Amino acid sequence: MSQAELAVDAKAALGEGPSWDERNGCLYWVNIEEKTLHTYDVAAQKTVASISVPSRIGAVVPRRSGGTVIVLEDGFYACDPATGELIFLGNPEGRKPNTRFNDGKCDAAGRFWAGTMSLDGTPGQGALYCLEPDLTIRTVLENVSCSNGLAWSPDNRTMYYIDSPTKKVMAYDYDLSTGEISNPRVVVEVTEPGAVPDGMTCDEEGMIWVALWGGYGIRRWNPATGELLLKVDVPSEQSSSCSFAGPDLDELYITSARTGISEASLANQPLAGGLYVYRSAVKGLPTYGFSG
Repeated sequence: MSQAELAVDAKAALGEGPSWDERNGCLYWVNIEEKTLHTYDVAAQKTVASISVPSRIGAVVPRRSGGTVIVLEDGFYACDPATGELIFLGNPEGRKPNTRFNDGKCDAAGRFWAGTMSLDGTPGQGALYCLEPDLTIRTVLENVSCSNGLAWSPDNRTMYYIDSPTKKVMAYDYDLSTGEISNPRVVVEVTEPGAVPDGMTCDEEGMIWVALWGGYGIRRWNPATGELLLKVDVPSEQSSSCSFAGPDLDELYITSARTGISEASLANQPLAGGLYVYRSAVKGLPTYGFSG
């Protein structure tokens, strides 16, 4: 077991979606329920901006032309992370009512993948979408319950995806030139009692790092064999996502949440909802920005 350190005692209701922007040395992350986008300066080890957005914010990615792209309850937006200025980019056609966007990430070609989930917990109401660089939106997977972690292998030939209630990490053959997925299979199944897989990232060795909601930390698995390689302990029951950051991509930032934890349990985990960092011996892959 390895230990993550507290970076920001944010006490976030629902921290999520850490995303590294190498251009300015900052890590973006969101507080979904408090409708906030945070910018954290990794070198200075301090928050440099926190902006409010009009509705729940599911994910954030850098935009190659400047700023960021985010998903709110009603779709994709370009966002200036310093001022909060928003430009609407689109909302998927046929999206089911009473859903919101959750986790999202860009592939190496600059497509922004993000999925949805039901607001009241009804299964099968969500979907996985892809915002193309030309701003068209594709529906890729339907009948999703809680769309969550996304990652790609170092050679971009495999996409990993998590629909949390299934407790499985799925792999798909991936065509980077078209963004098409095929050949679904299970590579990891979470069996820890009370834990479900949430956000995810991949390192330069092709291993996946998965945040366990209800599992007090991160797990590193070999997706080729299903072998558990490392446990990273986080002093917060509800670890939600993770992303490599820093100039050498060897700092794993981890978000967490307080929502759904009883007052009695919070007394034993006062740092719940914090942003954490784990100094890794293995480097991560770059964070790709939206190319549209």
